[in-house]
Amino acid sequence: MAILVTGGAGFIGSHLVERLLSLGEKVVVIDNFNDFYLPAYKRENISNAIQDSNLTLYEADICNTSTCHEIFEKHPIEKVIHLAAYAGVRPSIEQPLLYEEVNCKGTLNMLELSRIYKVKQFIFGSSSSVYGSNKKVPFSEDDPVNEPISPYAATKRAGELFCYNYHHLYGLPISCLRFFTVYGPRQRPDLAIRKFTELIDHNQPITMYGDGTTERDYTYFSDIIDGVIAVLDKQIGFEIINLGDSKPIQLTKLVSLIEQELGKKAQIKRLPEQPGDVHRTYADIRKAERFLHYQAKVPIEHGIRLFVAWHKERKKLTAKSCIQSKAELVR
Repeated sequence: MAILVTGGAGFIGSHLVERLLSLGEKVVVIDNFNDFYLPAYKRENISNAIQDSNLTLYEADICNTSTCHEIFEKHPIEKVIHLAAYAGVRPSIEQPLLYEEVNCKGTLNMLELSRIYKVKQFIFGSSSSVYGSNKKVPFSEDDPVNEPISPYAATKRAGELFCYNYHHLYGLPISCLRFFTVYGPRQRPDLAIRKFTELIDHNQPITMYGDGTTERDYTYFSDIIDGVIAVLDKQIGFEIINLGDSKPIQLTKLVSLIEQELGKKAQIKRLPEQPGDVHRTYADIRKAERFLHYQAKVPIEHGIRLFVAWHKERKKLTAKSCIQSKAELVR
């Protein structure tokens, strides 16, 4: 039997795939390597895992029903972890139809195939963005989430509703995991921590929207992976579960932590807050603690230290590769 991971070459997906392989699982990955950011980054993400004989990788689109049917036909897929999606609040405002197509149709396609092929468990990667501008903190799974403020958030909430439909109609066991601002090595280049780190390190200005008092519940990737793995071992009907650190920090504090680890000062360009951005995210993780024995183990200070160390090592390897390439050209 195999576990299917959609979006398995992405930031979270590739780390999850490596963890599953380390546990001896057979893993099937579907990823279309789209150009939302450089496909080369995704190929780099999955490069180690692809050497494992227990991994089968398909470069395919989750919206392509016939291709996905063939994959389900070929492999005895027991569990599905659906992470593939177009992510990001601001890009979704610019391309709402694309987000609807991939995030809604793609999710529905995976659910329908899971029904047809009698999958035993379905895990949906949702987002803290579904809470919108919720004034009550921390955000609890029981809070109303009827006012998403970006197309991305709306598609993630729609995905949760489709998941409930398939549980109600067909008894498909489903967990919707609301991830809170995941960061760490391999993070997408458009996200704040990676973008800020690279710009500050290259002595280039960073853009700060608003006055820097916005707060995010930053969660190190390994804590998220721990939560997903814990769900795999549970007998679940239908559940929505927050996975976060539950210790939000202000944007100005985040920048200062990156400055400290790089030993450089940020040049800050301030702009007005952007449409679709929320002022604060803050996870109530009591359900995860109770249900999954989940604990956020990596505090932001240590997580930023680990991330900057990865950035420096990657920078060193990239420089070495460039020198070798130039030497070969000279020959």
